[in-house]
Amino acid sequence: MERRVVITSCAAITPIGRTKDEIIHHLINGVSGVKPLRDDGLLTQHMHSRVFGTVDYPIEYDFKRQFKKTMGPVSYYACQVAKEVLENSGLTQDFISSGKLGVAFGSTHGSPTSQREIYRCFFSESNAKLSSIGAVDYLKSMVHTTAANITKMFSIKGRVISSSTACTTSSQSIGFGYEMVKYGLQDAMLCGGADEYDTTTVAVFDNLLACSTRYNQTPHLTPRPFDVQRDGLVVGEGAGAILLEDYTMAKKRGATILAEIIGFSCNNNGGDLILPSLDGISETMRLGLENAKISPDAVDCISAHATSTKIGDVIEAQAIDRVYGNHPVVVGLKSYTGHTMGSCGAIETIIQLYMMEKGFIPKTLNLDKIDERCAMIQHATQVMEKDIRISSVQNFAFGGVNTCLIFKKHQ
Repeated sequence: MERRVVITSCAAITPIGRTKDEIIHHLINGVSGVKPLRDDGLLTQHMHSRVFGTVDYPIEYDFKRQFKKTMGPVSYYACQVAKEVLENSGLTQDFISSGKLGVAFGSTHGSPTSQREIYRCFFSESNAKLSSIGAVDYLKSMVHTTAANITKMFSIKGRVISSSTACTTSSQSIGFGYEMVKYGLQDAMLCGGADEYDTTTVAVFDNLLACSTRYNQTPHLTPRPFDVQRDGLVVGEGAGAILLEDYTMAKKRGATILAEIIGFSCNNNGGDLILPSLDGISETMRLGLENAKISPDAVDCISAHATSTKIGDVIEAQAIDRVYGNHPVVVGLKSYTGHTMGSCGAIETIIQLYMMEKGFIPKTLNLDKIDERCAMIQHATQVMEKDIRISSVQNFAFGGVNTCLIFKKHQ
């Protein structure tokens, strides 16, 4: 028997704020969270791109020391949003530790900051430094460090899934968590993703000539999804977490229902590991609609992956046109935050929840002149009032991994 799955709590750390009011303010007023890249004393001197979606406000962590010792910066982000979600959820500690709650949470690398310190020791001429590396260093840097530290801090004993598929990390986490609850394997799932400030990721895309460089002196003018003057992606940092529950359980305990997940799809292009595939992306969208049991015309708004790369935006626009035509309004939320990598799917989901609640769609920032190759779909070129009943979040990653999540407003 399939169960209905609802979202009952959410929290985010983003370049455009942490609270709902802060994030909505940035969206309504067209305020970017992209800032100058901070010099790391190691890689920045070799890079062309000098912009980053930056979390530049203080965050007070009140974690106990016993938890901090296994946490790198990415786990601080992850555990903070997880903490806020659980505190706001109304779940009892007995339930949280019962095994009925699981975790689906990931990041792109683990903690690159912690990894860098390990490498410094590896390549040191001093044997004493090498011997100083211990288990704690690995626990900070391992790829599933976010999920592991969340389970430790909150005594969560259910299933653990830790996706690490770059740009689809947290959208896979949400999708896999949805399937866990839908098919009765868990009653609830804490899902999301995080990535810390890291120039390694910038360097990778910079070396592939995929990063924005034209706007180094005016960071707020990039990225530019679907715009004729776009020149590449902007890497960002942040975290997002949502709580998924069985609908019946949520109703019984009087939980606030933010939205219902009605569809999820995930597939692979089965070919090139870097270039997007029109057929692969189109099929992901089609499968998402099939899973949700709705027609394309039912979708009111699409949060596009829209990284502002030359080819990626064109392929995505073509895929949307192929599957949806020009009915849904398409918005590129990375224009505000940059590409927050492993957290982008969760952050964009949370922003969609705010848009549903408040009844608006923000404009795609910096979309001044639409590339004619992307002009066949309905772009959000200005803030509009909109009753969003059904929305979609789509993400695509290196390795050819594609995801589509579909949400329904709770009545």
